[in-house]
This record gives sequence, C-alpha cells and structure tokens, in this order.
Amino acid sequence: MTHEIPTQEDVLLDGFLALDTPLGFRAELIEGEIIVTPPPLGDHEHIIAELVDQIAAGTATPMHFSGNKGLRVDSAGALPSNHVIPDGTFAPKGLSLFRGAESWMPCAGVAMVVEVTSQRAEIDREAKRRSYARSGIPLYLLVDRELGKVTLFSELEGDDYTVLHTGPFGKEVELPAPFSTTLDTSNFA
Repeated sequence: MTHEIPTQEDVLLDGFLALDTPLGFRAELIEGEIIVTPPPLGDHEHIIAELVDQIAAGTATPMHFSGNKGLRVDSAGALPSNHVIPDGTFAPKGLSLFRGAESWMPCAGVAMVVEVTSQRAEIDREAKRRSYARSGIPLYLLVDRELGKVTLFSELEGDDYTVLHTGPFGKEVELPAPFSTTLDTSNFA
C-alpha cells in the first residue's frame, strides 16, 4: 500500500480550511498567505450599507447580496486556489446563486464584488483584484478609504481588468449593466 505524500500546497490548504477563527474574524487564503482580519469598524460597514441601499434602490436587475460569502478564486502559479470573503458579493436574484452553496463557492454567476479597504489595503488593490479578474468576475468595485477614492474595474483580460474608472469620494460612479445605476459616493468620507 502506497501513500501519496501531500504537497506543500495541499498542507497549506488543509491547514487553512481547518482554522477556527474567533467569532467575527475572517480568515482568507490569498496568494499562499493566510490572512486573519478582525471585525470591521463602523465606518467600513457604513460604506457597505450605503452601497447596498443604493444598488437595491436603483439597479435595473434585482440582485442578491452577501457580505459573508466565501469564494474560491484563481491564484497565480502552483498555489492552492485563493479563498476570499469579499466585503460584498452581488449576483442576479434569478440565479439563486447563494442557495445551497457551500462555504467556499465558485465565482460563476457573480456579477460584482466589492472591497472597502481596511488595514491591508494593498491586498485589495493588487492580489484580490487579479484573483477576481482571473476568476471571471466582470466587475470589481474598490472603495479605497486610505486614498479617498472609488475605482470600478471592468473589461476582463487575462489576470486583470483593462478598464478602470476612478474618482474621489464625492463623485458619482456609473455601474454598467446588469446594474445600470449611478452610485453617489458623497457619503463615503
């Protein structure tokens, strides 16, 4: 009887999936690094609430929203797939994408993910952006509190987005179809 020796990637993924984080903390596996973050501060959640309210009120296509959905997104090279929990995941209601989904679901059908920067903004700006693009998520909305700006990434090509619309807090952001709505960012600062 032969036993396969687990790869380093297998050990990393198994260790990550076995983590028992404190209540409210998030553990993510991003580009081979396990990142544990504490519950978000009120200003962070205020921005999420503003986004959800505006999208629910103005979107052309009814959307489901989750602020806690784990996604398996592509990673670079031989690393295990990234396991991330976006601050917001939107999917068309008609897909019932979240119903019956496992803790870490694939990205097929996700219309947009949202990240609001916190302690490690560079991860949202770089590693998560590339992972979302490689996984085929058509829209990535980054609210960068440190820089005071909002960026919408769209038009996928390879492991990145080719089109980005950036503006400071206070400027409106146009979300394309299936959202077809305008976000008012004046209350983000």
